Amino acid sequence: MLLDALRAEIGKGLRVQLAHPIGHVITLLISTTMYLGLQFVLGQGELRQDLLPRTLVAIGGYWFLQYAALVMVADLIEEKRAGTFAQAQMTPAPPWLPMVGRLITASIFGLAVAAVAALVPALTAQIAIPVRWAALVPALLLAANVLAFTFLLAALALVSPAIGALQSLFASLVLLLNGSFLPLALYPDWLAVLARVLPTTLGVEALGQTLFEGRTLAEVWSGGTLPWLLAHTLALTAVGGLLFARNHRRALEESS
Repeated sequence: MLLDALRAEIGKGLRVQLAHPIGHVITLLISTTMYLGLQFVLGQGELRQDLLPRTLVAIGGYWFLQYAALVMVADLIEEKRAGTFAQAQMTPAPPWLPMVGRLITASIFGLAVAAVAALVPALTAQIAIPVRWAALVPALLLAANVLAFTFLLAALALVSPAIGALQSLFASLVLLLNGSFLPLALYPDWLAVLARVLPTTLGVEALGQTLFEGRTLAEVWSGGTLPWLLAHTLALTAVGGLLFARNHRRALEESS
């Protein structure tokens, strides 16, 4: 029964996102054009091949977060506005199951969009990203970090009418500071510290160390980036879980 409910939630989420594909296509075109245009400006009239690979990895993390958060938050906002949130919870399934379904939908949709969005500039500007097995663990932790943050946003969306503004604010900060425009190594020290508090930044940094610097997992761990990424992800997960448990009860009370 739980698996059937989970499959139904995932299927519903994917159908909702694929119901209006033109909007996603237009958004992707704007996003990829903006990325290449800004890199052209920052490169003073040229696309610098020494900066493009690192920034493409970083903006790929941003695109994953942006679209995963869209899946998680937009559906909840619609249910709250339509007054159907409480009705959707009237099932034998535990209350966390729909959220898990939304997380899986967010993973599928966010990864697909991020892959396509990264592939376009990679082919257009001939950006080469090396493939290394050591990058697999940081990549998985980056994905977990993004999903933990989107779960936190969804927990806030249960009770906050300003969640749309908060989501836009955090997404903009991630875009500006996670290395999508310039690699983190070029930031002032104080700004780099601030950037690492945001989701995706530590994951992008760990990926960069394995992909472009050839570091092993042991070296990335001993350097501190991987432990901080793991701690950051666990902290986001814990805070999101606590907020969901509290806000879910409040949302049901308000809807009843």
